[in-house]
Amino acid sequence: MTTPHDTPKPSNFLRGIIERDLETGTWSQRRFAGTPGDGAHHAAGPLDPAKIRTRFPPEPNGYLHVGHAKSICLNFGLARDYGGVCHLRFDDTNPEKEEQEYVDAIIEAVHWLGFDWQAHGVDHLYYASNYFGFMVRAAEALIGAGLAYVDEQSADEMRANRGDFTTPGTDSPFRDRTPAENLERFREMQSGRMPDGAAVLRAKIDMASPNINLRDPALYRIKHATHHNTGDTWCVYPMYAYAHPIEDALENITHSICTLEFEDQRPWYDWLLDKLADLGLLQRPAPRQHEFGRLNLTYVITSKRKLKALVDEGIVDGWDDPRMPTLFGMRRRGYTPESIRAMADGTGASKTNIWLEYSVLEGCLRDDLEGKAPRAMAVIDPLPLKLTNWADVFGAGHIEACHAPAHPQRPELGQRSFGLGPALWIERDDFAEVPAKGFFRLFPGNKVRLKYGLVVECTGCEKDAAGNVTAVLATVVPDTRSGTPGADAVKVKGTITWIGQHDAVPATIQLYDRLFTEPQPDAGGRDFREALNPHSKRVVQGYVEPALAGVPADQRYQFERHGYFVTDRKLHRPDAPVFNRITTLKDSWGK
Repeated sequence: MTTPHDTPKPSNFLRGIIERDLETGTWSQRRFAGTPGDGAHHAAGPLDPAKIRTRFPPEPNGYLHVGHAKSICLNFGLARDYGGVCHLRFDDTNPEKEEQEYVDAIIEAVHWLGFDWQAHGVDHLYYASNYFGFMVRAAEALIGAGLAYVDEQSADEMRANRGDFTTPGTDSPFRDRTPAENLERFREMQSGRMPDGAAVLRAKIDMASPNINLRDPALYRIKHATHHNTGDTWCVYPMYAYAHPIEDALENITHSICTLEFEDQRPWYDWLLDKLADLGLLQRPAPRQHEFGRLNLTYVITSKRKLKALVDEGIVDGWDDPRMPTLFGMRRRGYTPESIRAMADGTGASKTNIWLEYSVLEGCLRDDLEGKAPRAMAVIDPLPLKLTNWADVFGAGHIEACHAPAHPQRPELGQRSFGLGPALWIERDDFAEVPAKGFFRLFPGNKVRLKYGLVVECTGCEKDAAGNVTAVLATVVPDTRSGTPGADAVKVKGTITWIGQHDAVPATIQLYDRLFTEPQPDAGGRDFREALNPHSKRVVQGYVEPALAGVPADQRYQFERHGYFVTDRKLHRPDAPVFNRITTLKDSWGK
């Protein structure tokens, strides 16, 4: 597993649990045969070289989003920090919703975040579906021990007989079948001759338990569906709550870390592993489940169903749309893996669900990009600036060479060069015919400095027949070149960025903002579409300085005054540049 050089991590309750386990040697005598397997398989292996084992277990039914990043960083990070190993395991027990496309995308996203699953010469990439044979064997062992039965009630009958938080459940009329009868019926389920929904296999625990999860939970259901990994081998599939503890045990997981909604499932998790260990199928000590609070981000939705609706309804341009909270969308937007890891690590782990302001994530991004992103000038809303006395000062056709550091704190990145001539592009809002109070840029009679260039004095503007400003007019103030002795001879209060028309590089600039206007777009069951931000994407034609001609895709820059931008990894071409705004230079949302 890679070890990103991030800052030291704050302590939290999960780290406390792991440190106590290491101190007491809870897992020190555990054996690992090098591959997943049952108790006998691991008993024949050496002591586990990993001090702990965690896992990130996504279901391959969609693309990973920023909420998953928290679990990825937590599981891989804890394993890294405590001499352990984190497995990537696909919980692919639902064939109707899972696809190889999602498997491939998840692998790519976890790698992009900076993690892998190679350790001690072993590739710890696993699939729950590869354990289906053992899961059937375990189910039949439970049946033989009188701990599971085939229930042939209808779904509505089972639901009604389950009871609720105030009413105990009612035993199924099939609950008292003999183990032999149940085994025969379970094999009938596997044979393919029973239709979907005709029967389920249930654990036999306690229909009066105050924990509804222990009221004879379902273990297997019939589902005639082709699986992305096992094809048509199976027509019965394990329930997630049955499969997940077994997967952990087969992989020798020590700390099974999940979100708080699984807290009520923990007694079932422990019951199942304890019974299978009693039956000699799994080794002890069994994995232990620990729950942490989910991380929610404001101005974001992470429901796969709702994200799919955004894509299917054409509200966004696919799963990797730069406004999407998917990791592919964030990567295309220009987010760095380091910034996402910093956000995840900075929030630690707690026993309560938390809401994080989106501005915190943007702050992590700015902190990372500030020291990395080369600088450049860009004009996003172009307006011509004509320097009317240029030929008198410099001579016709002269281009004044200007230079600036690629990064003010990183001299090793070198210098960038561009030319100052008589015709420039400036930002439209850098001119005001009648300036507001406190406006120090171009207006008739005012002087400003062209950054890295000369001081100019505005003399007026040109307009079209409708009264729209079509060009700004100014004169050069001689001997005011930046970096020369005369640079300070004329005092100005404003400095503006610019691009010379003679060497400007035309560029498509996609100005992205938050997809929603409300911090919790779907709060209270509200239709999230009502909170869509109509200004979340604006595409303009602008110009960038010549140093950015021919740059490849996925390169990040700070456009001076404007913010951080990235060449779009999908649309950008060196001869037709497309830049996405990653974030502004400071948080200006709602201002």
